[in-house]
Amino acid sequence: MKSPFGKNLIIWALIFFAAISIVQWLNVDTQRAQAGAEVSYSEFLNLVDAGSLQQVTMRDRALSSTLEDGTEVRARAPYDPDLVKDLRARNVDIRVEEASNGSPLMTVLLSWLPWLVFIGIWIYFMRQMQGGGSKGGGMGPFSFGKSRANMLTEDQVKYRFKDVAGVEEAKEDLSEVVDFLKDPSRFQKLGGRIPKGVLLVGSPGTGKTLLAKAVAGEAGVPFFSISGSDFVEMFVGVGAARVRDLFEQGKKNAPCIIFIDEIDAVGRHRGAGMGGGNDEREQTLNQLLVEMDGFESTEGVILIAATNRPDVLDPALLRPGRFDRQVTVPLPDIRGREEILKVHMQKVALAADVEADVLARGTPGFSGADLANLVNEAALMGARRNKRLVDMDDFEAAKDKVMMGAERRSAVMTEDQQRTTAVHEAGHAICSLFIDGPTDPLHKVTIIPRGRALGVTMSLPEEDKVTYDKPYLENQIAMLFGGRIAEEQVLNQMTTGASNDIEKATDLARKMVTVWGMSSLGTVNYGQKEGDVFLGRDYTQRQDGIAGATAEAVDKEVRAIIERGYERCAVILKKHRKELDMLSDALLEHETLDKSQIDDLMAGKAVVRKNRRTPRKAEEKATATKAKASTKKTSTAAKKSKAAPKKATAKKTTKTSKKS
Repeated sequence: MKSPFGKNLIIWALIFFAAISIVQWLNVDTQRAQAGAEVSYSEFLNLVDAGSLQQVTMRDRALSSTLEDGTEVRARAPYDPDLVKDLRARNVDIRVEEASNGSPLMTVLLSWLPWLVFIGIWIYFMRQMQGGGSKGGGMGPFSFGKSRANMLTEDQVKYRFKDVAGVEEAKEDLSEVVDFLKDPSRFQKLGGRIPKGVLLVGSPGTGKTLLAKAVAGEAGVPFFSISGSDFVEMFVGVGAARVRDLFEQGKKNAPCIIFIDEIDAVGRHRGAGMGGGNDEREQTLNQLLVEMDGFESTEGVILIAATNRPDVLDPALLRPGRFDRQVTVPLPDIRGREEILKVHMQKVALAADVEADVLARGTPGFSGADLANLVNEAALMGARRNKRLVDMDDFEAAKDKVMMGAERRSAVMTEDQQRTTAVHEAGHAICSLFIDGPTDPLHKVTIIPRGRALGVTMSLPEEDKVTYDKPYLENQIAMLFGGRIAEEQVLNQMTTGASNDIEKATDLARKMVTVWGMSSLGTVNYGQKEGDVFLGRDYTQRQDGIAGATAEAVDKEVRAIIERGYERCAVILKKHRKELDMLSDALLEHETLDKSQIDDLMAGKAVVRKNRRTPRKAEEKATATKAKASTKKTSTAAKKSKAAPKKATAKKTTKTSKKS
């Protein structure tokens, strides 16, 4: 939308130039009305010598005179000092007038024009600097104190609770906010008050911003959205001014919702920075605390903030009276993932074989944003294969791409490297299949390079896990060493391909000892708290904060856990060497095997190769070829059927002729 001042400036400029044009036109007409016949200077002198001139008017070097018959003549004179002497000698009346550059009005306008242009430009830039011509308060120095929040009216907020799936508990907590915004008197009758602030806490991509918009959409109120980083500038006091302006706008548009995303950018614990009390971020936080205490709940302004780091927020921000309520927005469970997939699948042309519940079981730990990306990748995959509908094969391929990375079929690998990769991944898979105790079922094994990995063995849990017991963790450590042990037993070698496995196994074992209390060292947390300041730390300590005899004991326990897992995996692979060789050979042949194919292989059945659906162009080409072959076969049969009666008739005629 254009600025009203810009439109007015254009209109006034057009009026100004129109007035100048009219004045100029009138001036030209006046000069033309006063003008007479123009003669050369020589003819003018002849008229002077003949005594035909009674009066001469001089304007600079322009001469005009009226003859005896009333005719007016004009001439341009060069520098001629003798002209005045000749005129006086013949008693000609001489008049001298100042040269005119136009009408007086035109002269005034032209003299004031530069100043008017300068004043207009100055006013225009001053209004721009004060935020009159830009969204969200402008970008000039005079707009530093203006809030940069984007305002959506009740008609512009299109989201509702039905558009947010997988967070039913959070929607129930926020429904009270919706009811208050619709009917505040319902709560005020009983003396209750609605929370002034609601803090949405959850992992990235769980739908916190979408939930805040859905609250505004359900309540039908304006929605102000701003990021926490938009408050902080290099000048001290600017952020505090923006906070004041934001709440003033909210009060003018009450009832409304003010949403601050990533509030940890401005609401971190005070005193942790190096700037002291004059730090810009702390000044902004102080002003935010004051504003949240300043407006009453009856004003209808509700502040909703979102963060994935509630542990770093200042305690004063979380006390009752400010952010009274904290709503956790967790990662969706299997039911939530199914509902989220159904919401995003509404925009995609789906085939009949797509099952959202199957995809939900195969995507543990996915957030709402991850699931939206999965559906989008599946749609892109189907379009890349020229399909009319997105089928289950596309979703499986998209899931593999999201979880394991894109296939790198262009990577050049020798036969020895492929053999090593197949043996390595087969070792992980065999250990997963035959290990005793709780573990995640094997899902898929591939030796196609994906991301930075040369091969991937994927296991998926049957249900969402909240906690892990000690046998499960020990089995995970044992399975991580399956690749290294398989290389040693089959190929009699060790490669760098097991580096990531060793790192993960060591990390799990160390957490079992130092964090989870699953060792002989007892239930003591030896780890260092996240976010601790490292300044002034003793250099004799390790990065995990453990030193001295305790560090030696921890290392001893970690090594014992890893060695037990290593020995368990070695026994399993040695016992099932035949299955290990079968699986590695099948991987070299098929490159990718899923759980059903691996089960067939272990049962001694032939592995059925599962090709992805042929692209539509190839399908059409194959159909056309089949139809062409069928037509050719039909025409050949028709020719044979037509020739057969003729041949029989000829034989019959010959036989008849013989009888006759």
